[in-house]
Amino acid sequence: MTTELHPQERLQRPRNVGRAVVGVVSTTPESVLDDYQKVLELADFAGNMDPGAETLLKLNLSWTKYFPACSSQPWQLEGLLRGLHGAGLTRDLLTAVENKTVVTDPMKGAQLNSWMPILEAYGVPFQPLTEVEWTVYDFGDELLKMNHIFPDGIEIPKPYIGKQIIHLPTMKTHGHSIMTGAVKNAFGGLLKEVRHYAHKYIYEVLVDLLLMERQLHPATFAVMDGTVCGDGAGPRTMVPYVGNRVLASSDSVAIDAISAKIMGFDPMEIPFLRMAHERGLGVADPKDIEIVGEDIRGVDYGFTTKKSFVIWGDQLLRLGPLRRLEHLLLHSPLMVWAPFASNVYHDLMWYPTIGRSRIRGFEKTEWGQYLEARYRLGRPDVPPEMQGDPS
Repeated sequence: MTTELHPQERLQRPRNVGRAVVGVVSTTPESVLDDYQKVLELADFAGNMDPGAETLLKLNLSWTKYFPACSSQPWQLEGLLRGLHGAGLTRDLLTAVENKTVVTDPMKGAQLNSWMPILEAYGVPFQPLTEVEWTVYDFGDELLKMNHIFPDGIEIPKPYIGKQIIHLPTMKTHGHSIMTGAVKNAFGGLLKEVRHYAHKYIYEVLVDLLLMERQLHPATFAVMDGTVCGDGAGPRTMVPYVGNRVLASSDSVAIDAISAKIMGFDPMEIPFLRMAHERGLGVADPKDIEIVGEDIRGVDYGFTTKKSFVIWGDQLLRLGPLRRLEHLLLHSPLMVWAPFASNVYHDLMWYPTIGRSRIRGFEKTEWGQYLEARYRLGRPDVPPEMQGDPS
């Protein structure tokens, strides 16, 4: 049974003012682990995060199976761990976390996406959020939609309260929110698997997540992998695109804005980024963002967001002509048909056919070969200087 919390002192951080900083570094498989440390330094990780504080590493699992750009990449996780060591954050302060959805399994996903061998090698625990205590947290009345969606209270993972957090998103499109990154990565941690209820108001909910994080975490940071990006019908049925970039920032809105710009979108035309910018929850206007590292002027991947069959059907029921059936089909015991249909389509139809073809193409790239050589054939070696970290 959960307990409603009314903290006397909330962890309210001041609204962002002035310019935000986003680090961008061009990379290759040969240099990527070092480049993650470099991009952390460029984005002033040390000036924004406490090296002596307990820290959550919020991984991104969009599919239990491995698909390029879909979920946090193994080199993204390993590069971050090395960079954190260089910044003085020892492994005894770290916990990697991820939640389930109605169609994903965090433990199985951690294995299939090659996270577990890395975490085991570096001595960092993996904590599925399905196995922690969840509690109702009173965020007040500032939220746009979340109190309406969850009138009986918003349940969050209790271990989130008071800990700083680092997000590990990938650069990709999303059929519900145009693009996804650091802001939406909070969606997969702060809400239980019934978070699909929030798809109807996705833009307002993403703004709410920023407001919620400001109360829960003394600091947030994001490192985004753009080595292999996802174009088209994200977050799962995408076309992999080799981008060879990594990004970092203490401003989730700003890193998403620069990611959007690189992909070819106008950040201020993406509703949740514009809304967050207007509310002072981050900086989305590129002219107010300082990009350090690579000069990305003129970079445009030309991505176009498309909707998978499953997202198209979901929006048909929540926002389209079939919305009168929404409660019956998505908010009642009958909703078991939805994850069943999603699994059949994604895992049994799309992945073995179209998906397998795209994976074979990815395997021929330098990143596909790197994945196989470093992460599929055994546990990566830990640098000697990290082997003495406390367990």
